[in-house]
Amino acid sequence: MELELADLILPLVHTFTIARRSETDARSVVFTLRHDGLEGLGESAPSERYGENLASIKTFFANHTLASDDPYALDALLAGLPPAARCGLDVALHDLIGKDLDRPLWRLLGVDPARTPVTSFTVGIDAPDVMLAKLDAIREHPIVKVKLGFEGDVEVLEAMRARYTGTLRVDANEAWTPEEAVRKLAVLARLDVEFCEQPIPAGTPERLRFIRERSRVPIVTDEDSKDATDLLALAGCVDGVNVKLVKCGGIRGALAMIHTARALGLKIMLGCMVESAILATAAAHLSPLVDWADLDGPFLTARDPFAGITYDRGKIVVPDGPGLGVARV
Repeated sequence: MELELADLILPLVHTFTIARRSETDARSVVFTLRHDGLEGLGESAPSERYGENLASIKTFFANHTLASDDPYALDALLAGLPPAARCGLDVALHDLIGKDLDRPLWRLLGVDPARTPVTSFTVGIDAPDVMLAKLDAIREHPIVKVKLGFEGDVEVLEAMRARYTGTLRVDANEAWTPEEAVRKLAVLARLDVEFCEQPIPAGTPERLRFIRERSRVPIVTDEDSKDATDLLALAGCVDGVNVKLVKCGGIRGALAMIHTARALGLKIMLGCMVESAILATAAAHLSPLVDWADLDGPFLTARDPFAGITYDRGKIVVPDGPGLGVARV
């Protein structure tokens, strides 16, 4: 097999800001894996928050020889790889296998593509009037997720609820203290917020339990739930976990998280970074297995050289082409 990596820069529709950073474009690594006349596409959109970046992925593969020339030898090929690096290769391998078998990935996974959820559409942090304008632009979308973690964030959400009747979710990206979270969630409960994602810094499940016991708003982790090994400590402390392919190492890692979460009685959200249609589509194939989806990366980018996942009034539509069903455009 021949592996090629290439940088991808995706300009964004708006500057995207969360509690700890802002970006005007999204950057990822595209994996092209060639074997026996076929081409598998993968992608990784690493986050410095988890200790990997574009340079570390490229350096890793510059010094790493693939363990097998057989794309079906997944255990051998993926063993020991750092999560974000593993994600890109894992997705490319699944795309290649699907193309070799001439079957879409959802069919290989045995899932029902009619059972995909409706994705949320994220509104990033900005000046209050800008956040309200962004909401007005997408007010027909049935689910909106709002980034919080700034001075006056609850007041902005109150103004949003006054003009939006759909489902609201919030994500504080580790910005609050436990006591602050309890106070703010008491207000958000009155605004009928569906759940709050990662209210406090990761690493203290007992503090998440403290919040959950004092709030009517369900708590979902993100930064606290990187892979399946994190989930046992979260059982009983939160209501659900956010699964992202780039955090857990790709499709195989995501399946491990999904099955572990189900065994522990945790609900599951399938999330994404700001990424191209390659990675968003790979996640979409898994979406019939989860409760909630936040696969809105394609909504946030101004131009994408790949096409795959589409939406029907927010409901995820998975392509039926072989492998991921992603095409270059």
